[in-house]
Amino acid sequence: MMWVSDLNLVAVASLLPRGHVAVACFSLPRDRRLFPRAPPLSPSLMDQGRQVFTVDLLERYAAKGRGVITCVAAGNDAIVIGTSIGWVIRHDFGVGNSNEIDLSVGRSGDQSIHRVFVDPGGSHCIATVVGHGGAETFYTHAKWTKPRILSKLKGLVVNAVAWNKQQITEVSTKEVIIGTENGQLLELAVDEKDKKEKYIKFLFELTELPEAFMGLQMETASMINGTRYYVMAVTPTRLYSFTGFGSLESVFSGYLDRTVHFMELPGEIPNSELHFFIKQRRAVHFAWLSGAGIYHGGLNFGGQQSSSSGNENFIENKALLDYSKLSEGAEVVKPSSMALSEFHFLLLLGNKVKVVNRISENIIEELQFDQTSDPSKGIIGLCSDAMAGLFYAYDENSIFQVSINDEGRDMWKVYLDMNEYTAALVNCRDPFQRDQVYLVQAEAAFSSKDYFRAASFYAKINYILSFEEVTLKFISAGEQDALRTFLLRKLDNLEKSDKCQITMISTWATELYLDKINRLLLEDDSALGNNNSEYQSIIKEFRAFLSDSKDVLDETTTMKLLESYGSVEELVYFASLKGQYEIVVHHYIQQEVAKKALEVLQKPSVPIDLQYKFAPDLISLDAYETVESWMATKNLDPRKLIPAMMRYSSEPHAKNETHEVIKYLEYCVHRLHNEDPGVHNLLLSLYAKQEDDSALLRFLQCKFGKGPENGPEFFYDPKYALRLCLKEKRMRACVHIYSMMSMHEEAVALALQVDSELAMAEADKVEDDEDLRKKLWLMIAKHVVEHEKGTKRENIRKAIAFLKETDGLLKIEDILPFFPDFALIDDFKEAICSSLEDYNKQIEQLKEEMNDATRGADNIRNDISALAQRCTIIDRDEECGVCRRKILTAGREFGTGRGYTLVGQMAPFYIFPCGHAFHAECLIAHVTRCTVDAHAEYILDLQKQLTLMGSEARRESNGTLSPEESIPSMITVDKLRSQLDDAIASECPFCGDLMIREIALPFIHPEEEQHVLSWEIKPSTGNQRNISLPASA
Repeated sequence: MMWVSDLNLVAVASLLPRGHVAVACFSLPRDRRLFPRAPPLSPSLMDQGRQVFTVDLLERYAAKGRGVITCVAAGNDAIVIGTSIGWVIRHDFGVGNSNEIDLSVGRSGDQSIHRVFVDPGGSHCIATVVGHGGAETFYTHAKWTKPRILSKLKGLVVNAVAWNKQQITEVSTKEVIIGTENGQLLELAVDEKDKKEKYIKFLFELTELPEAFMGLQMETASMINGTRYYVMAVTPTRLYSFTGFGSLESVFSGYLDRTVHFMELPGEIPNSELHFFIKQRRAVHFAWLSGAGIYHGGLNFGGQQSSSSGNENFIENKALLDYSKLSEGAEVVKPSSMALSEFHFLLLLGNKVKVVNRISENIIEELQFDQTSDPSKGIIGLCSDAMAGLFYAYDENSIFQVSINDEGRDMWKVYLDMNEYTAALVNCRDPFQRDQVYLVQAEAAFSSKDYFRAASFYAKINYILSFEEVTLKFISAGEQDALRTFLLRKLDNLEKSDKCQITMISTWATELYLDKINRLLLEDDSALGNNNSEYQSIIKEFRAFLSDSKDVLDETTTMKLLESYGSVEELVYFASLKGQYEIVVHHYIQQEVAKKALEVLQKPSVPIDLQYKFAPDLISLDAYETVESWMATKNLDPRKLIPAMMRYSSEPHAKNETHEVIKYLEYCVHRLHNEDPGVHNLLLSLYAKQEDDSALLRFLQCKFGKGPENGPEFFYDPKYALRLCLKEKRMRACVHIYSMMSMHEEAVALALQVDSELAMAEADKVEDDEDLRKKLWLMIAKHVVEHEKGTKRENIRKAIAFLKETDGLLKIEDILPFFPDFALIDDFKEAICSSLEDYNKQIEQLKEEMNDATRGADNIRNDISALAQRCTIIDRDEECGVCRRKILTAGREFGTGRGYTLVGQMAPFYIFPCGHAFHAECLIAHVTRCTVDAHAEYILDLQKQLTLMGSEARRESNGTLSPEESIPSMITVDKLRSQLDDAIASECPFCGDLMIREIALPFIHPEEEQHVLSWEIKPSTGNQRNISLPASA
C-alpha cells in the first residue's frame, strides 16, 4: 500500500487472488474528504434547551366575580367557563370579546354548572346546571345572548357529549350523542335558527352494569353503502365501542340482540375521561383515564368494513400505562384529569402536570403552576382545544395556557431507543438524525455478522461516519462481498452531480466484481458450464452493473481493468455498451463466430464503415452468412466490398459450390439496379472464369440502362470485357462485344472461327449500312468457299446455296472471284442464268420508268400553259373583305397601293378560289396586323423595296435611266412582287391558318386598354338624386 505524504487520502483496497493487496489511492487536498462529514446545522440541536410544553397565565380572574370555576371547555380559540353560581362565561380570543349568561335565572337555591361542552368549531355549547331543584341542560350558540333550555333532558345529569366533527356546521349541530349519569345515551340535534332542539332520541342504556357515562367520542366515515358511525363511551370501569351503518338510531338498535364490545379495567378513579387526538379532522389515537391505568391505542376507521353487523373492534396497537411509572415513591397517585397530544399525555397529579411520552411511557417534563389563586386547592382540571392545538389548566379563578413547542422533535430518538427504526426514520427532521438511526442499525447488523445488511445501512450514512472508516471496517473483516454491496448502495445514494465520486466508486466496484469472478473460477472449474451456479449469477449481476454504470465508468480504465483480469467476454460486453463495436466484432472473428459478428454489424447504431473493414475476414469465415447479411443491410455500397469479394474469389472453391460473391453481385445488379462499373466488371470477370459461358452470355445480352432516358445499355467497360474474354477464350462473348462496339468486321471474322451461323447472325445485325453489310456477307461467302471442310466442289455448291440466304444482297458475280480459276461451270450455271434474267428484268423496268417520266413531263408542260391562261369572273358589286368597298372601284378614288400599278381604271386586288376578294392594300394591312411580328416586318420590307423600285420606274419613264440599267431593275421588281404575293396571298386570310390562329387572340388588344378604361362606370362622389320609378299598374 502506497501513501502520499501531507495529503489526506482515500484508500480503496481489494484483495486479489494473486495473494497481494492492490490499493488505488486518490489524493485530495488537505482538509478535504471524498465524502464530507460535517452535517448541516440541525434545528433540533438549537431547540435542545427549550421545553416542549410551557405554561402561561392566560386569565387571572376568568370567573369575573360570578362564583368560582367548576368546569371549562374549549374549541376554536374560545373558552367556555362554568361557575359555582350558575353562570356561563365565554372568552372568544379569536375575536377578542367575552359574554356572560346566567343559567340560574328562575331557579331557587344554589345552582352550580356541572359540566360545559363546546364543539371543536366553538359555535355550539351545552351546559348542565345542578341544584336543589334537580338538573337542567341548556343549549347556547356563540351568537346568542340568552340560553335555550332542553326541556326533554330535565332531571338528567349530562356527563359527556360526543360531537359529529365531520358533519357539524356553524348553524347546526347535526347528530350529537349525550351520556348521562344514569347510564343512558341519547341523540340530540339543534339548529341555531330554531331556537330549540329538533329532536331528542333514546339510543342505549346500560343494564348489565349500570354506571354513569363519563366520556363520549364519535367519528363518521363515508362508505360506498352509506355513512358508518364509530362511537366510544367510557364509564368508571369500562370502555364500550359501537359501530354500524345508517343512522345512530339504527346503529344502537342493532345492539339489542347482540353483545356490546367493551374493555373492563376495574379500579377507582376520581374522574374517568376519554380523549381523541384529532389530526387533519380525523381521530388517530385515543386515551382512557381509567382506574387501572391509561388505556390507549390507535384508531383505524375503515380498516375492517366487510361485516355489516358492526361487531368489529376499530382499536389497534393497544397499551396500558401503569400509574406506578408516574410515582417516585411506593404510593401510587392517580391523575385527576388528563389531556392528550400527538405524542404525550398531560396528567394532572395534585398541583402538577406531568408530561408523559405516549410511546416510551417516560416522564419528560413536569409543569408547575406557581401563580394559582389558591395554592391549597391547586389546579382543578385540564381541557384541550383540538382546533387551535392548545391545552388549558384551570383552578377556581384562573385559566392557564399550556403551549406545545415542537413535541415531535425528539421522537426519532424515542423510537430509536425502542429499536423501532422505521418509526424513528419517519420522525427524523434532518440528515444528522437519519444518519444516527442508520448507524445504530448498521452497527447492530455488523455485530451480528450480517454484513450485507450492515453494508446497506452504512451506505445511507452521509455525515457522522466517513467513507474511509466504513470501507476499512469491511476490509479488516475480510468481507469483500459486503464491501461490494456497500459500494453499490453508496452509488444509489449519491447525487448525479457527484461525478468524481461516482466514477471512482464504480471503478472500485468493477474490480471487486472481477476479483469475485476469478475467485469463483479458482474454487470451482465447472462453474462455467453450470447455469445455476453462483458464478453465472455473479456474471449476470456484473453485466447488469456494467450496463447501469456505462456512462460513469471511465472507458479506458475499465477496459484495461477487464483485460488485465482476462475477462474477455465481459470486455466485449462492455465494449458493446460503450459503442466500441470494432472490438466486439474483432473478438467474434477471432472466435470464428461470424454470425454473431454479423448480428453486431447489422445494428442501426453501428457505423457502416465497419462492414467494409471486416468484410474480407467475414466472407472468408462464412461466405453464406456474410452475403445474406450484406443483402439484408440497407445503404451498403457494393463498390467498397469489391476488395473482399476479389479476395474470396481468388480462393479455390468446389465445382458444385454456390459462388456467394456472384450471388451478391447478381442481387446488386438485378435487384438493386446498381450502375457502378466496378461491380459490373467484377461480375463479368467471375462469369468469364466459369466453365459454362451461358451466364456470361446472358449477362452481356442484358440491358441494364433501360430506365433513364438516353441511358447506357450497359455499365461494364467493354474494352476490359473484350480483353478478359479473349484471355479466357470466350469467343462467343468476344463476338457479342465486338458487335456491341460496332466492330462488325472483327465480330464476323471472329465468329467465322467459331460457327458460320453465328457469323451470319452478326452480319444480319447491320441494317443501316448496305455496303458494310455486303462486305460482311462477302467475308462469310469467301470463308464458305475457301475454308469450309469438304471438297472444293462441295464448297462451291454451299456458296451457291448461301446466295439464297442473303435475300439478293449478293449475286453470283460477287462471289465468282472466290472460285478457283479452273472450276466446272455446271456447278453454278443455274446461278449465272438466274442472274442474267434478273438483269434483263431490271433493264425492262428501267425502260418503263423512263417512259412514265417522259409522259409526266409532257403533262406538266401542258398544265403550265393552261395556268398562264387561267381567269375568273368577278361581279361588279363584289366587295373587299376588309374595307367593304367595291373591288372594281377606280384606282384614283381608292388610292394606288405602294409597289402596284393601276390596271386600267381599277386598283390592284387579289381574288382567292374560295371567293373572297381583297384590295391589295387592304390585304397587306390585314395580314400585317394579324400575323406574327417577324412576318409582318418581312412584308413591310418587301413593300418598301417595291415602292423604291416604283420611283426608279418613274425616273426611267422620264428618261433619267439608260435602257441597260432599266432591264435589271424590272427583273428585280418582278421578283419582289412575286415574294410579296407569296407572303400575303399564299392562302385566303379568312379561310386559312391565319384565321385559325386568331381564335387564341384576346378580344381586346393591349393597346386598347385605355379605351376600355374610358368605359368604366365610376361611383359618384357628389350628391346623388334618387329617381323613383313609377309603380307598375
